Amino acid sequence: MSNSYFPRWRKVDGGASGVVVQPDERMSWPQNVAMGAQHVVAMFGSTILAPLLMGFDANVAILMSGIGTLIFFLFVGGRVPSYLGSSFAFIGGVIAVTGYAGSGANANIGVALGAIIACGLVYTLIGLLVWWVNARSGGAAQWINAWMPPVVTGAIVAVIGLNLAPIAAKGAMGGSTFEALMALVTVLCVGGIAVYTRGTVQRLLILVGLLLACVIYAVLTNGLGLGKPIDFSGVQAASWLGLPRFAAPVFEFHAMSVIVPVAIILVAENLGHIKAVSAMTGQNLDVYLGRAFVGDGVATMVSGAVGGTGVTTYAENIGVMTVTRIYSTLVFVVAALIAILLGFSPKFGALIQTIPGPVLGGMSVVVFGLIAVAGARIWVVNQVDFSDNRNLIVAAVTLVLGAGNFSLQLGAFRLDGIGTATFGAILLYALLRRSSPAPV
Repeated sequence: MSNSYFPRWRKVDGGASGVVVQPDERMSWPQNVAMGAQHVVAMFGSTILAPLLMGFDANVAILMSGIGTLIFFLFVGGRVPSYLGSSFAFIGGVIAVTGYAGSGANANIGVALGAIIACGLVYTLIGLLVWWVNARSGGAAQWINAWMPPVVTGAIVAVIGLNLAPIAAKGAMGGSTFEALMALVTVLCVGGIAVYTRGTVQRLLILVGLLLACVIYAVLTNGLGLGKPIDFSGVQAASWLGLPRFAAPVFEFHAMSVIVPVAIILVAENLGHIKAVSAMTGQNLDVYLGRAFVGDGVATMVSGAVGGTGVTTYAENIGVMTVTRIYSTLVFVVAALIAILLGFSPKFGALIQTIPGPVLGGMSVVVFGLIAVAGARIWVVNQVDFSDNRNLIVAAVTLVLGAGNFSLQLGAFRLDGIGTATFGAILLYALLRRSSPAPV
């Protein structure tokens, strides 16, 4: 690895089947653009859904996801492959402090934005502390390794996928048998491309699978009259370029007291992301953990300052990296630039609204499942010994807490399934620790 701040990206043939592209490697620019587009496809379902649930502008969320990703890239020196998208951890707090009823624009968005900025500030301060400790002695990374061995990190990553499973299943089932069947067709489209194609097409299985499923859906509905047809009238009416709906923050102590604790969940999510990417790439990225926290925190503050959601490193893009084995950080720069362009296009905002719900549901089944498998892969790669009862109990309890969305209400602060499972895994492993180290 280069001693310079940014890597000296070495060019490889990313189109060849089976080739692993490391973070400090690069492909041809056409391949980079194609892979960047695939990461945009993977993230935009959740990145758009989160602001819609909170009454935020979806185009602002897309725009700030791209800008946030570039901010993260700069802070980690292009060493950690990651895409930053809208965080679902803020939804409960935003609804609580704004009283959003679930339709149209959020009239009290300002108080939520101020609290999101405050949360980002706390997150940044945590990151600076970890960065400072790592710079002095590397102690932060050693502490993380001691408290979060592979059995814990594998369980946390798996839980992220399993916790999202009910959302994927509900979206896939839809409201009719036809919609459920179309979700299964989407799964088959992605699976068929993954198994029966080679080279670049195989690497683009998420993007190509989505497009193929949309074409099949359009033929069956718009062409043959089955199910609900795709309505393109909104796309035709929308302009190509235009500003999204920006908003200004308002700082209120009560709102900040409710939303600032979300920083703890963001730390857990980012930590799980770093550990997962480290396992997938075979590179120790713990040294960049503090910088990653700071990058994510600053990106959240910048997003909140203009009307965007809080952002976090995205599990959906872990799923894409898992199946493509392309970890080049330059791909995420391309994805960020694409997202920024799309954020200034009302026509794109209208276009993404035309993607059929069953297709998005089927795609969610695939992507969220890949996340869960990425956690299991951490166990396999690190040869976690499940004959050791400590490992067995930690993994078992963590998976059920996360998959069952076990939640805790701590005053005004609510800790949902992923957060509960994350901290539960860490604490349970520590409580069951013996004087002599157990196998990982």
